[in-house]
Amino acid sequence: MEKTTAAHGGGARWLPRLVLLAILSATPWLLIVYCHRAAPVSAPRQSLVTAAPASGREDGAQPRFPPAQEQQVNKLLIASAAGGEVRRSSDVGVAGEDACRGRYLYVHDLPPRFNADVLADCKHWYPWIDMCQYLANGGLGAPLDNADGVFADEGWYATDHFGLDVIFHARVRQYDCLTDDSSRAAAVFVPFYAGFDVVRNLWSNNATTKDAAAVELVDWLTRRPEWRAMGGRDHFFMSGRTAWDHQRQTDSDSEWGNKLLRLPAVWNMTVLFVEKVPWTDFDFAVPYPTYFHPAKDADVLQWQQRMRGMKRDYLFSFAGGERPGDPNSIRHHLIRECGASSFCNLVQCRKSEKNCLVPSTFMRVFQGARFCLQPPGDTYTRRSAFDAILAGCVPVFFHPDSAYRQYRWHLPDDRDSYSVFISEEDVRSGNASSVEETLRRIPQEVAERLTETVIGLIPRLVYADPRSKLETLRDAVDVTVEAVIDRVSKLRKEMGHGDLTQTATKVSSKVMADN
Repeated sequence: MEKTTAAHGGGARWLPRLVLLAILSATPWLLIVYCHRAAPVSAPRQSLVTAAPASGREDGAQPRFPPAQEQQVNKLLIASAAGGEVRRSSDVGVAGEDACRGRYLYVHDLPPRFNADVLADCKHWYPWIDMCQYLANGGLGAPLDNADGVFADEGWYATDHFGLDVIFHARVRQYDCLTDDSSRAAAVFVPFYAGFDVVRNLWSNNATTKDAAAVELVDWLTRRPEWRAMGGRDHFFMSGRTAWDHQRQTDSDSEWGNKLLRLPAVWNMTVLFVEKVPWTDFDFAVPYPTYFHPAKDADVLQWQQRMRGMKRDYLFSFAGGERPGDPNSIRHHLIRECGASSFCNLVQCRKSEKNCLVPSTFMRVFQGARFCLQPPGDTYTRRSAFDAILAGCVPVFFHPDSAYRQYRWHLPDDRDSYSVFISEEDVRSGNASSVEETLRRIPQEVAERLTETVIGLIPRLVYADPRSKLETLRDAVDVTVEAVIDRVSKLRKEMGHGDLTQTATKVSSKVMADN
């Protein structure tokens, strides 16, 4: 009896200790669960590193959020389902050196004569206008007045359509995986303001002056150890102009543009333009900058939702002028047909009219039409095509080089999913159906699906405000950098360099030897 009592008495003494140990063991897990549930949920910052599944759970089930955050998450999911370009969950994850492996960018620290000094001369780029005003706000230009209610109250600027040099460079500075060690870089960015450089000398009658900066840049680059690692095949740079401004064929003083694209070293690089030339494979087209430069995801999502709700009273529209000096132009055909149709809204741009210089004029027209005609202008491409897409208006192209052979990284492979194509030969000959008849034959449900696809493309076609940062959406720069890195990776394998780790070892040894 005494033993039994002792035994029970010992159990009574041990019970509090066991309870205490259990509580102490469980406490860290309870704290983790509590903090996980209680911590405010925010959209992950832009990153190109590995992450957990989008839902945060391996079974794919969506976690429950507080009402405010749940509403934001739902908006993101809706945008993704509608074709919006939401950053993949695998791109967002833990910080650390390994997280950026295969995604590092090295940015050359160029002498200022290749960029900053070019900007300092902005007042004299054009004989008839001071372009310095367009360099305000990180290259976005002055904020646009929204008195007409066509834009949103924030995020809209008077951006020059050839002003991408500064904007792109500023956005690259935000890239999550920058490195000062070129041996670890998946690609090397050269912040040469090629577009601004060529424009300041376009009216010069001296070919040597036009070519000076480009020739000096190639000389500077090819002397660098970073260049010798892959012969420049991992390098890329941007010109906010069309490639036509950089492919002068002779050394004649009177010929247009410079000879940047005729320099053999440039052929090894990846060159970005707003319009490429059809016969080369080392240059790639990126979207023209529009007037919209969102500072946060909500700016984009709200704009997309607004465009979905637009009442489109006109079947189609055209904003532009004739090209009387171009015998191949079809613009006068389109202007005549649009002007005679009650289904078309026409904004005809003449030299004496200033309404075409006001962004709200044609943006309002695009917002009120289902289809927007986009014939070639001075070149095959038009900034207007991207303004139309931004307004939720389905572009109608008349030449394959206006979009399909240009923006392969940013537009869907299936051109019929987001646009309408009418051959300019058919328009010119008049043998086929009219533009109006062609568009009226498109079933309503197909037209609405095209509109939804176009609106879904908006995030990947705009350039975000470089002074801020989108949280989950991928803009045109994100898409471009990823495509460049993929291209360089393929070139690296073709050269027999293997993966980036092997290349890094070779480059590091070469840099050390040169230093």
